[in-house]
Amino acid sequence: MKLVIQIPAWDEEGQIGAAVKELPRQVPGFDAVEVLVVDDGSTDRTSEEARAAGADHVLRLPIHQGLAAAWRAGLDRALSLGADVVVSTDADRQYDVRAIPDLVAPILAGRAHLVVGDRGVGTKSDFSPGKRLLQRLGSWAVRRASGTDVPDAASGFRALSREAAQRIHVFSKMTYTTETLIQAGNKEMAVVSVPVGTNPAVRPSRLFRKTSRYVLVQGANILRMTALYKPLPVFFGLASLLFLGGLGLVGRYVYFVLIDRNPAGHVQSLLLATVLFLAAVVSFLTGLLADLISINRTLLEEVLLRLRRQERPAEPREPEP
Repeated sequence: MKLVIQIPAWDEEGQIGAAVKELPRQVPGFDAVEVLVVDDGSTDRTSEEARAAGADHVLRLPIHQGLAAAWRAGLDRALSLGADVVVSTDADRQYDVRAIPDLVAPILAGRAHLVVGDRGVGTKSDFSPGKRLLQRLGSWAVRRASGTDVPDAASGFRALSREAAQRIHVFSKMTYTTETLIQAGNKEMAVVSVPVGTNPAVRPSRLFRKTSRYVLVQGANILRMTALYKPLPVFFGLASLLFLGGLGLVGRYVYFVLIDRNPAGHVQSLLLATVLFLAAVVSFLTGLLADLISINRTLLEEVLLRLRRQERPAEPREPEP
């Protein structure tokens, strides 16, 4: 059994060395533990510092592509290295990596495909009350969309089985946390969480400078992934709302006709109701089309999964420093 611990990093020359050195080199249940650093187009000495600290593999992306793209590239490289389990952590040393044995234990026991480290965001003292509230609301929305029971959906400290790593796809470039959970839930993977500790912050987060942008991006991701995997409920729900709105306007017009209160002056209600009815029909048809596309996407994902399973693990040649 091989465990690969991957660290996506971007301009982290000051932290990556310590992050690599503190990783465990022996984990119960595994014959080999290897460290993979994914350099996301850094402009500093991140790659060199990672190698000097003892990273077994350094994958350097030619340009900065974003955390989600680097994370997916790391999964692909870990699979090519023959990983049976992949653990992801951050270069800023936010997570207490001593929890890695606890993180992989449910996978080794056959109880989970994906394990998420729970930081206890609802009570985390270094989070502001507003941030704690937003984290809890966001995690609740992800639980509703995914059908999973993960209290810390934004946590990047995760363990994936080889099966999960092969089946997960990433569409966003900035963040992968919520969309991968929604995918896992809708693909009927077993998802669990375990409590993990955290370390004091060494710097502010660089993923999103403003909380408002983070909320908008994560909200858009949740809506997009829900529409991708559950198109019928989403579009049929929208069609129902539009239809009910049109019906209400028709009822309003009929009411004024019955009481003989200048019905001609309320003909605008009928015009707007017609627009809403047409929008409802379009939404309904869009839902049907999206469902057919979803079936085709599922078939393509199955083909890709078969190809990934047939790939032979091989030691790739590392890029030149």
